[in-house]
Amino acid sequence: MTRNVLTVPDISCEHCERAIKGALEPLAGVRSVQVSIATKRVTVEYDEAEVGLDEFRKAVDEEGYSVAKVE
Repeated sequence: MTRNVLTVPDISCEHCERAIKGALEPLAGVRSVQVSIATKRVTVEYDEAEVGLDEFRKAVDEEGYSVAKVE
């Protein structure tokens, strides 16, 4: 299991939280998604054999947000 933290500067409300979770949770291999409005960070636990950062960036981008940084 792999964990990455994505910084998404445009997170500002519960709608943003739901949109990002809704984009990431259905991806194959994603085990959990936690979104912090206060820190503008998204923590994703996933199986890197099934999914990766490129898919996360694309899914977040399709919801109208951008990933500024990955930790």
